[in-house]
Amino acid sequence: MDHKIGVYIETGYGIGDALDIEALSAVATDEFGVAVCRADAYWNDPEKLAIIRNDISGEGLTAVIIAGPSPRVFQEEFAFEGAFTERINLREHVIWSHPANDEDTQMLAEDYIRMGITKASKYQDRPPFMEEVEKSILVIGGGMTGLTAALDAAAANYQVYLVEKEARLGGWANNFHKVFTGKPPYGRIVDSPIQEKIKAVNASDKIKVFTGQRVFSISGAPGMFDVVIRPDGDWIKKLDKEQNEWLAAKKAKEASGTEEEETPKPPAPEEAEAVGEEQEESIDFAHEKVRVGAVVLAAGWRPENLSGHENLGYGKYPDVVTSVQLEELATKGKITRPSDGKEVNSIAFIECNDGKTKHPLLYASFVNSLVTLKQAHYLRTTNPEGKAYIFYENMRTPGQYEKYYQDLQNDPGIFLSKGTPVSVSNGASSLTVELKDTLLGEKVKVNVDMVVLSTGMVPMTKDSAIVNLKYRQGPFLPENLYGFNDSHFICFPYETQRTGIYTAGCVRGPMDFQSCELDATGAALKAIQCVELTAQGKGVHPRAGDESFPEIFITRCTQCKRCTEECPFGAYDEKPDGTPLPNPTRCRRCAICMGSCPERIISFRDHSVDMIGSMVKSVHVPDEYAEKPRVIVFICENDALPAVDMAGIERLQYSAYVRFIPLRCLGNINLVWIADSLSKGIDGILLIGCKYGDDYQCHFVKGSELAEYRMGKISETLQRLVLEPDRIQVEQLAIDEYGKIPELIDGFIETLSEFDPNPYKGF
Repeated sequence: MDHKIGVYIETGYGIGDALDIEALSAVATDEFGVAVCRADAYWNDPEKLAIIRNDISGEGLTAVIIAGPSPRVFQEEFAFEGAFTERINLREHVIWSHPANDEDTQMLAEDYIRMGITKASKYQDRPPFMEEVEKSILVIGGGMTGLTAALDAAAANYQVYLVEKEARLGGWANNFHKVFTGKPPYGRIVDSPIQEKIKAVNASDKIKVFTGQRVFSISGAPGMFDVVIRPDGDWIKKLDKEQNEWLAAKKAKEASGTEEEETPKPPAPEEAEAVGEEQEESIDFAHEKVRVGAVVLAAGWRPENLSGHENLGYGKYPDVVTSVQLEELATKGKITRPSDGKEVNSIAFIECNDGKTKHPLLYASFVNSLVTLKQAHYLRTTNPEGKAYIFYENMRTPGQYEKYYQDLQNDPGIFLSKGTPVSVSNGASSLTVELKDTLLGEKVKVNVDMVVLSTGMVPMTKDSAIVNLKYRQGPFLPENLYGFNDSHFICFPYETQRTGIYTAGCVRGPMDFQSCELDATGAALKAIQCVELTAQGKGVHPRAGDESFPEIFITRCTQCKRCTEECPFGAYDEKPDGTPLPNPTRCRRCAICMGSCPERIISFRDHSVDMIGSMVKSVHVPDEYAEKPRVIVFICENDALPAVDMAGIERLQYSAYVRFIPLRCLGNINLVWIADSLSKGIDGILLIGCKYGDDYQCHFVKGSELAEYRMGKISETLQRLVLEPDRIQVEQLAIDEYGKIPELIDGFIETLSEFDPNPYKGF
């Protein structure tokens, strides 16, 4: 649509002293013919904002462009009813990072005015995706985490459906003798509060409890998830088998790198195969179907399988037990030996029993250390003459739990030492534990009444069908390297790659009671936030409040399936003919699908292939004799762009030959923009995205990786055009690495200086 645009140029913050404001205004009025163009200082002032609002109503403006400070500031002030706002950064990206009253600085500012007006003119005024949503929450798991999440959601006046596979609520907490409070005095352990939680849940009229049942399938999308709940039975074993086979096939495909190979079809429960609602309801088994707005996955954990540790006596000697088994023994009072029922006088706690595996600490955690210390405390409390020997590889007691550790260190009946277990053998009246690599530097043998092997916490979702999603990308939630359900551990700890489904507690990572309660509250609040935003037609993290969503010009779709394959969040299903079937409320608005589409038929109302391509084409490119190269920098708005802002705040200087074009994610880079840039005569293209990997995370999971993969494919194209591949580079930048900006930019300009100017200048 045609927009009536008003441009408001900031002269404060030194902008008016560093730039030719009349020349900037001329770009807006003479080149683009905008309806209104004003220049003044501090447009965020209430009196100046009133001028803009009067122009919107009096002049009929549909778009407002603020050319001044970073878009990251004054966001509320520059939000206007009846018109959308586009921001141009003349402060941090121009005058604070380049010389004042310099020709190149002025040209940079004028190009940003051109790009901003071009972008605004391409805005499509489309309403948000709105559907009636169900304001209820499904909680999977009835342990400490699930009970807390259910109570918190119910306290917010949400209907809650709580599903627990066991016949009673409480989970493992029913078997815990004592737990940590997480409150002062930190050296104290108390009775488990789980029964109080159970009573509160049973007393709530906002919580419907399903015990002895499991989630058979989840279909739909945030705000409108359809959940089928069935009594636990043999059907779950079949789903476990099918899902594990599917996951193995998927991993094999990824490992082989055979991109053309068809992705294994995800297993489908019986309901998924039913054609319509009538057929689904006619299936002859007991089940209940509920509709919910969001899901909290709090399925908990199971003990690590220690079979295979025969060298440590497990499964061989009855007095070699796991930490879980000892917890149950402690609930009976004095700790007695399973073999003969005699009271135990000495225990060896082995916390490093899995040294043979590739990842010996795969499921170990600070919880293991705390449980070991707690159980040593049990022995000393019930038997003051008892001796506890704790052998560990890593003793971890974070935060205030260090106080508990120090108290036990001072207990004369507790001996702690670093050491690796070698063997456990059975003597005449006791067990003999042999260890090596101790702090003493030699092997040690200890005779004890009982040996306790520390047990890692394996998420219940590992190799087990729990959520059973009817998604094109499979029934599981993606897992991290260690087998726990994925979450964005840096910025969004509860979020998963499936919008509207939030992990909490020990499916996300090993946690103690206090951590599980806090996690449950956070996940419940995020689930509620998701439902509320979805009801308003808005996206969630990290683009919370975004009212845009992908629209597909479906008649040109070639069924290549790249959008369905590459979407990190499973936003697309497929129709029988392979055509993508979008689920707008699953969408995170990253626009990765827009970058993946070779037909360029996916667009957002304020972010499209045509919009970005037109911005590139609006840049003024000097001829080859001017010796002023031009570089387009496609930059991620999440980490890299704020880093450039911070570089400006620090007054770091870098080449004025670059033009930043923010992208929602580097993963939404479309190869046509590269072609547009080169054909325009742009000399180089730099892509800067989030860091990715185990120690850092792209905000949209794999956007940076996809961008690097796509750019790897364009080298051949550049060679055919007789252009050097090094004209295009992909870089990663963390938000705190703003100090690298000058080196990164100027280094790329130096690389380009070794080449001739782009031969396509002037065409």
